[in-house]
Amino acid sequence: IMAEAAEDADFYHEYNATLEFDYYNSMMINTVDEDGNNVELGGEFALEENEHFNNLPVNTQQSVIQVPTNVYNKDPDILNGVYMSEALNEVFVSNFDKDPTLTWQYFGSSTGFFRLYPGIQWTPDENGVVTFDARNRNWYIQAATSPKDIIIVVDTSGSMKGLRLTIAKHTINTILDTLGENDFVNVIAYSDYVQYVEPCFKGTLVQADLDNREAVTTGKGSLCNQAIMLITDGAMEDFQQVFEEFNWPERRVRVFTYLIGRELTFADNVKWIACNNKGYYTHISTLADVQENVMEYLHVLSRPMVINHDHDIIWTEAYMDSVLFNTQAQSLLLMTSVAMPVFSKKEETLSHGILLGVVGTDVPLKELMRLAPRYKLGVHGYAFLNTNNGYILSHPDLRPLYKEGKKLKPKPNYNSVDLSEVEWEDTEDTLRTAMVKGETGTLSLDVRATVDKGVLVFLKNEYFYTTINETPFSLGLVLTRGHGKFIFTGNISVEEGVSSLLSAVLIFSRTYCETDIDPHHRKLTQLQAVVRYLTGKEPDLQCDEVLLRQTLFDAVVTAPMEAYWTAILLNESGIDDGVETAFMGSRSGLMRMFRYVGAEKRAAKKFLSASDKDNLFTLDHFPVWYRRAAENRPGRFLYYVPKEDMRGKHLTYTHTSQHLAAYINAYKQGKHSAKLIKFFGEVDGSVMSQLLRMGMFKRYGNLVCQCNMLTSSKSKGDILQPCDTEYPSFVYEPSIKETNSVIKCGRCQKVFVIQQIPDSNLLLMVVQADCDCSRQYSPITMEPREVKYILSTLKYLSCDRMKSQKIRRRPESCHAYHPQVNTRLPQLLRKKRKKVAHCCRNKTSGLQNGDFTGGGKNSQYF
Repeated sequence: IMAEAAEDADFYHEYNATLEFDYYNSMMINTVDEDGNNVELGGEFALEENEHFNNLPVNTQQSVIQVPTNVYNKDPDILNGVYMSEALNEVFVSNFDKDPTLTWQYFGSSTGFFRLYPGIQWTPDENGVVTFDARNRNWYIQAATSPKDIIIVVDTSGSMKGLRLTIAKHTINTILDTLGENDFVNVIAYSDYVQYVEPCFKGTLVQADLDNREAVTTGKGSLCNQAIMLITDGAMEDFQQVFEEFNWPERRVRVFTYLIGRELTFADNVKWIACNNKGYYTHISTLADVQENVMEYLHVLSRPMVINHDHDIIWTEAYMDSVLFNTQAQSLLLMTSVAMPVFSKKEETLSHGILLGVVGTDVPLKELMRLAPRYKLGVHGYAFLNTNNGYILSHPDLRPLYKEGKKLKPKPNYNSVDLSEVEWEDTEDTLRTAMVKGETGTLSLDVRATVDKGVLVFLKNEYFYTTINETPFSLGLVLTRGHGKFIFTGNISVEEGVSSLLSAVLIFSRTYCETDIDPHHRKLTQLQAVVRYLTGKEPDLQCDEVLLRQTLFDAVVTAPMEAYWTAILLNESGIDDGVETAFMGSRSGLMRMFRYVGAEKRAAKKFLSASDKDNLFTLDHFPVWYRRAAENRPGRFLYYVPKEDMRGKHLTYTHTSQHLAAYINAYKQGKHSAKLIKFFGEVDGSVMSQLLRMGMFKRYGNLVCQCNMLTSSKSKGDILQPCDTEYPSFVYEPSIKETNSVIKCGRCQKVFVIQQIPDSNLLLMVVQADCDCSRQYSPITMEPREVKYILSTLKYLSCDRMKSQKIRRRPESCHAYHPQVNTRLPQLLRKKRKKVAHCCRNKTSGLQNGDFTGGGKNSQYF
């Protein structure tokens, strides 16, 4: 709808070179001059904080215009484009009214402006500069072009030094920034001889993901658009014989030439090379020229698609848009963008293939993951998404942030984490290969899952996977040991359910009703929203009917528990000394709790740990105590010490019923509780070492957390080097019911006996205390350690990884060729620019059938 509206608006708009038009410039709104008057292109613009838009002040009735600092905001092209695109505002508002889950909607114009809805006030950087240019964004570039194979050839001869070399490097980086995961690239330098800038990539094209793009400042390529980018300060020859032999007559490989510096002595040869190979020539004399002129090559590559009017829909990889809103990293949302190109439909421009821009919208990944809520998948179940290149779009084990002091920041290359790096039990890449190919099926794997840091469980996972039509994504669902396959529910009346619900607590991170869509609902708690919806007071609330039915059922069937707990308290024998709290939880997120002691006497001050609380990457998860209990067989008790309560003054034990509800009690341990927080290996390393040798315990080292280590480099300063955090885990072998042994320690012997306590995870251990073995045996700890990789080894592994690219699914569409482009003579391209296209002439053969395009102020058209 947005693309159609923009194209229709352009069709009926007649370009006016003298147009005067005031619009809401996002930099100028609500800004006044010294006299208190609104500045030009500003004006009063209502803004209100909105939770749905990350608590930013927005205007949901009006869009705004953003223009980069290097683009004149009153240029006739800008004014005409802004005036024409006003029609989109009504479409934006209508879309949001129809689907309140939508977030940002926008139109990026090929002339440089960016229309954004809802309207916000744009914040420049500390220098007052706005560098954001929509035409540089991945969603714009992917929508405007098909996949590309790019060879960048840079002149490094003696004349290319100083400012010229600086401009050349900036040009290379700008070209690389226009490439994505579906593109392939390499960079070659030449002077007296040819060399690959990254020796690791010699003789091949590599996927243009972030790792590889950084390496150059495999494979077969994209098999779509192919181009050579020649960056030089002049060409002594036109190299006609080379092109005749390798590229003519089809001219399948375009050649784009960039003449660096102010000298124009050899400009004709550089122009000839581009013109006779369906390319584009530009002269870059200053650093300020680079951005605008490099981007023009995209319009050349887009022309076949534009002439055909192929409105391909593209989806980007996951990203955090810190540039767009200049917010703190803690509040960033991981999102994907869906975008579509916008073409000119005017009769006189149809054959020229004029790209007007790209429309798009952002989709927060948490919205996608809500389509597969974890309450339906079971305690260890989860859903994940990956791209056609095998990279994770969303996964519970994707940890894209790292701590720098007290701040959280995105990790380098956080959005190019391969599926095999998080589902590492898939050693043969069976799951990854099937999903990347777009297949549908199932797979069973034995996995080791980390329930908590240092706590492992062994699971049998069933993976269900399928491709998502009309996207480059595949969806995976994971169920564990049958969890998630069945659900208990029943016919419960609303009156009975609400009555029982009011005596319980909704404590898990569940979204029963969407409260952030309508401003009227934002102050409601989830319990308030549920009750108001069920009682008919807020019928417009969007609520999960299935989850509500399950919650009401759980509320009714668990209601008698409070009477039971009260009866125990009132019983003559009373409750056992030390019991503080009894509580239970259900899969729907409902919880009941009974306190046996007051807050002043309670050792367990916190009920949910920090990791239990809701966060972006473990949406709708279950608390640690629930997850650990659920893996026990019914009737078995699980005892554990919550790790985050370092005082160690309480012990939690759980009992799992057949209905997957957890019954929990907390115990206070008394004066000897200080030792409770210690791992046994720290208390007695000799006995723990013996148990490991005997096989009663096995040690596992889990790399469960990616981190980043700050290192120093002479050339690049402080850089982040990848590392991992290893959390050791010790797993008990349940087949050994009891054992004993003798440890010789110098002049004494230590005897110990160990026996399993039935129906629990506890072991009774009796150790001879008068024999000290601490000199011979060091303590065994569970302290995590950073795994730091040697730079030379890291470089070798990185090269090996990048050269051996894993299987990927190429995009289905490719628009690399259109016969009309290659047969038409150059002519007036854009009347509004009042520029005439030129064609190179071959002295012997006359006009060549080169391509043609519009460009920047120093451009030549072919």
